[in-house]
Amino acid sequence: MSAKADADRVAELARQVVAEHDPKKVPIPEFLTASYDAGLSWVHFPVGLGGLGVSRGLQAVADGILQGAGGPMPLGLNPMGYGMAAPTVREHAQSEELKKFWLRPLASTEDIWCQLFSEPGAGSDLAGLATSAVRDGDDWVINGQKVWTSLAHRARWGLLLARTNPDVAKHKGLTYFVLDMHAPGVETRPLRQLTGQAEFNEVYMTDARIPDAHRLGEVGNGWGVAMTTLMNERSALGGSGARRGAGTIAEAVGLWASRPDLQTPVLRDRLTQLWLRSEAQRLTAQRSRATATVGGPGPEGSIGKLVGAELNQHIYTWCMDLLGAEGILYHGYGMHDSDDETDWRGPIQQRFLRSKANTIEGGTSEVMRNILAERMLGLPGEPRV
Repeated sequence: MSAKADADRVAELARQVVAEHDPKKVPIPEFLTASYDAGLSWVHFPVGLGGLGVSRGLQAVADGILQGAGGPMPLGLNPMGYGMAAPTVREHAQSEELKKFWLRPLASTEDIWCQLFSEPGAGSDLAGLATSAVRDGDDWVINGQKVWTSLAHRARWGLLLARTNPDVAKHKGLTYFVLDMHAPGVETRPLRQLTGQAEFNEVYMTDARIPDAHRLGEVGNGWGVAMTTLMNERSALGGSGARRGAGTIAEAVGLWASRPDLQTPVLRDRLTQLWLRSEAQRLTAQRSRATATVGGPGPEGSIGKLVGAELNQHIYTWCMDLLGAEGILYHGYGMHDSDDETDWRGPIQQRFLRSKANTIEGGTSEVMRNILAERMLGLPGEPRV
């Protein structure tokens, strides 16, 4: 089928979903389930797994119609699920039955997912993790601690990287699992942030058990599976909305329009430059999606993550400069309930504070620059211990 025919088919299916499940009238899970069943959750996935087996670039066609009609942006509702878990499960789960079991409720956002990678003692050295997984019959027994786990307090499932062989090179002794976050022995404790919220957590696993069927990939190949997750994470974090002027820059433009009393030529010039940079990032991300095939993203996904994270910080800094002394008037330092699902984005001051994490989460900007230098430009790597 030609590219145009594929695009027409995607558009027709999206319009049909909107006609039969008006997103302004039906619950979000119902609308997203209908999108999954129509193959529009990830159009490049196989038929029956939330996709149509067409080019990844056509996702923008589906999203433009679904979200243009008032549908939600599912990546915002289940970020680790849509951005990381889905492609990892699709590629590495042991059976088609398990893929369907996990993907459909993930797509509907009924099952929230989290990512259990970082550890207190490993820092940016993911392969230095210490959480252990020991085989016991048909199960694996897990002991260890993870940290900075976003949405762990709401998650049903977690992507877990653990050490199964401590006697080989650190990259080779890892295995990848899906952990039931409600299983005995799994404890989640909130970590309070600069904003006063607790959207991420530390997770303790004490003799928690995972069936071997919930292992993703081969024993000892956890590092390879983790690369699938990380490449998709950075691609998702670096992605930009399909609409011109959407996203963070829209908040800055809206703030500018609402405060004519604070406008100056210098601030207008800075806002114009930020808008141009945002548009360049959006078009770059759109071009990357359009040229992508059925396969997963590569190291170029780090470009969007690196640029997008730093651009967010520049935009929110501009917002604070516009507000001046008003920018320090933030009343959100009281500790929020970690289960509070009200407007987590909060006022612009809160978003400014939250943006400080953008260049750390999902891989620091320093790590992104190393990836781009070594894997795309072919520069020599930094000395490794």
